[in-house]
Amino acid sequence: MYDSPNPFLNGNYAPWREEGDAFDLEIEGELPRELNGALYRIGPNPHFKPLGRYHWFDGDGMVHAFILRDGRAAYRNRYVRTDGLKAEMKAGRALFGGLIEQPCELPPELPPFKNAANTNIIGYANRLLALFEAASPHELKPLTLETVGLFDFGGKLTGPVTAHPKFDPVNGDLLFFGYQPFPPYATWYRAGRDGKLIESRPIDTGLPVMMHDFIATDNYAIFFVCPSVFHIENAAAGKPMVIWEPQHGTKIGAMNRKTGEVKWFQDEAFYVFHFLNAYEENGSLVVDGCRRESLDMTGNSFGGKPLSWRWNLNLKDGSLRQRQIDDLSTEFPRFDERLAGRRHRYGYFAGGNPGSPDSDTGFKALLKRDYQTDKLEVHDLGKNFAPGEPVFVPRNAQSSEDDGWVLAVWYDEELNRSEMVVLDAQNFAGAPVARIKLQHRVPWGFHGNWVPAQ
Repeated sequence: MYDSPNPFLNGNYAPWREEGDAFDLEIEGELPRELNGALYRIGPNPHFKPLGRYHWFDGDGMVHAFILRDGRAAYRNRYVRTDGLKAEMKAGRALFGGLIEQPCELPPELPPFKNAANTNIIGYANRLLALFEAASPHELKPLTLETVGLFDFGGKLTGPVTAHPKFDPVNGDLLFFGYQPFPPYATWYRAGRDGKLIESRPIDTGLPVMMHDFIATDNYAIFFVCPSVFHIENAAAGKPMVIWEPQHGTKIGAMNRKTGEVKWFQDEAFYVFHFLNAYEENGSLVVDGCRRESLDMTGNSFGGKPLSWRWNLNLKDGSLRQRQIDDLSTEFPRFDERLAGRRHRYGYFAGGNPGSPDSDTGFKALLKRDYQTDKLEVHDLGKNFAPGEPVFVPRNAQSSEDDGWVLAVWYDEELNRSEMVVLDAQNFAGAPVARIKLQHRVPWGFHGNWVPAQ
């Protein structure tokens, strides 16, 4: 679109700048009437031609909503109107640099970096929040996707909020953290279901690192301090601000949620973007996630193939055991979040197709892993299709872990358009229950969530 060799500005990574609404979408199959709500997806979508070197993480956030009701489907998409984007719209051009491009000369009223609001979107406290881990969330109106403004948890929070908060399945509390390149490097937070902050606690990680995700159990919050180290001083010199420094290794901290005490485990260097879940078992913490050998934030690759791993942190003797699950590329792990912090059986991933010769190159299929039997099921729509992140939706509040649907947005390279596909989780490899067709594509993005109708 911008006549750039950058892969994150071409193909289905290229921005889709049109905002709009579509009603009574074409549906192949039959949409379950129990699906009454919306799947919200968000991702980077630069509104203007980027200045200098563009990284995928830099683009302006655009929300895509698939609204389902009474067996019918509608679609709406809008940019998140951040202060940075509004300033650029007023100027008619890009003003900000990005992750691998030094900040440009900006008007004095603007911050040096843009809150892109592009990474995750959740329903919380009767609000819709667009998340960006380097800054505060943006509140949106769930129906219209209109941007309300920054959300500060009742005026109690001004710092960054992770793009991967967790919901406590018992009381509905929102569990999250924020990281920054100066002390305290990380802060733990807990907020009530009413949107008010209840607890904040600094965490001494010993190193200013990019920490994308964390995981929690009933009694612990678990942080992987991987050596993707911030060097803010590099910005003025036009050098990358995040450098991989494997000599530090990876530290894993298990924070007691009641006392705040942190027990640390030391390991070799590796990086984790996303965790599936964690639970407590016989005095240990069991953690499932996607591990890669390193992280490269300096160019157009991330360094290392993401693989499913399991860690066992023994809280009694301080030992650490871990194992790689298989050799298959897997990312964007999701599960039945009613089991957050509890033992889970199933996990869903976007990943490589084990039956495809090019299974190592990008996402080709959706995968369902049974951690009890080690069985792996694959859903592949065909050679021209590639999926985004899967989202599990239970059939109802009382249904079992595996009783529900898996929703994902797929891209059809041949027709250059996208569709939302509904799978029966208990017939994962079978034909889709429904395929909701769009007449245009949804660019590759990051995360999304199902929000039931109120």
